[in-house]
Amino acid sequence: KVDYDVCSNYGNWLYSAGIGNDPRDNRKFNMIKQGLDYDGNGDYVRLWVPELQGIKGADIHSPWALSSAALSQAGVTLGETYPWPVVTAPEWSRHISQRPGRNSHPRGRRGPAQAPVQHKDRGIDFYFSRKKDV
Repeated sequence: KVDYDVCSNYGNWLYSAGIGNDPRDNRKFNMIKQGLDYDGNGDYVRLWVPELQGIKGADIHSPWALSSAALSQAGVTLGETYPWPVVTAPEWSRHISQRPGRNSHPRGRRGPAQAPVQHKDRGIDFYFSRKKDV
């Protein structure tokens, strides 16, 4: 079955790109939350991203947050067999720590095993900035 609706698909792509009309202030498309809500066990990701097939359950949505031992057991080497994320949004941390079957950090946040370098001069911080320029 092919699911194709030109208007809906185009609108959804615009929404996820952060452009278009939206009455909410400072909205962001949270990929981790969407993955957990609609692909809780990671089956869809596992189908289309064979490099991550060894990662069990919802951990597949944020492999950079796994320990070196877990990545090694899954056959994943960040930066070699699977890339580091280009950007990590602060909002993702609360969803990473709430994955089913995971123990939460005492403060409710878990950082990545090794944080990727983000460069402010590349413009991506504008999208994730809390500052408002009217």
